[in-house]
Amino acid sequence: MENTTEVTQFILLGLTKSTKLRIPLVMVFTLIYSVNVFGNLGMILLILLDSRLHKPMYFFLSNLSLIDLCYSTAVTPTVIAGLFIGDLVISYNACAAQMFIFAAFTTGELFLLAAMAYDRYAAVCKPLHYSTIMPTGVCVGLAIVCYAGGFLNGIIHVGEIFSLIFCSKNKVHHFFCDVPAVMTLSCSDKHVAEMVLVYVDIFVVCCPLSIIFVSYVFIFIAIYGMRTTAGYQKALSTCASHLTAITIFFGPIIFMYLQPSSSHSMDKDKMASVFYTMVIPMLNPIVYSLRNKEVKNAFKKLSEKTKLSLGL
Repeated sequence: MENTTEVTQFILLGLTKSTKLRIPLVMVFTLIYSVNVFGNLGMILLILLDSRLHKPMYFFLSNLSLIDLCYSTAVTPTVIAGLFIGDLVISYNACAAQMFIFAAFTTGELFLLAAMAYDRYAAVCKPLHYSTIMPTGVCVGLAIVCYAGGFLNGIIHVGEIFSLIFCSKNKVHHFFCDVPAVMTLSCSDKHVAEMVLVYVDIFVVCCPLSIIFVSYVFIFIAIYGMRTTAGYQKALSTCASHLTAITIFFGPIIFMYLQPSSSHSMDKDKMASVFYTMVIPMLNPIVYSLRNKEVKNAFKKLSEKTKLSLGL
């Protein structure tokens, strides 16, 4: 790549130029990232340690926490560092690595949310056959497909972007190496790469959305046909957290990536990026812990064991 470009490093211009906002933003983002790390790691450990949570739903939830932790960690420390020192220099290879990690794990989350929708369909619509529809092997296989799809999409994005020629412009008007922000710096013809990425992103978003939509059509039909209030409420409670996660994740992704780079406003992109790179990974464990009785009970049980072991 170095033989085809004069650019060996990029300069991330960061979130804001205001010196007054930098310290407050550092404090806010550090708090958000701390909640993100402790929340997602806590969710993973809780599911591993409590045998009552060794179910398909929580297997997928632990993978969701892992994915959130990975892609937020690829971005958030860079944002905080940029706020501390101003314009942040990032090498060509480090920029490509950051773009790959972010694209791979966010895509993995899209597919994982679809797998979780299928799991909820099996639980609500086929309760008597749930254990045979979703055995451990099927759950592991679905997770592997989600990660493989994410990594493939990451390879495509990085391959298309870094096959372009970067002549002299190296100032990225963003706080991390996001696809639209880096693509605008290229001095070569971007039309083919742009079209390839738009079509890939449409598939990556629409395929999981179609699975989610079809799954929830059957789920709502099954819920509507339930005769008991208890069954109705239980079915809704098992889906509420997942629907919340879908709503807060897909919106910014569609806004950011399903449009040509010429239509992008960098300021708007930055605001949307703050939401899905930092806020959403922090919200997912909170949403699932607040709206799920089994998670809350497991947390109480673990807290009581911890207190007893410490003699409190």
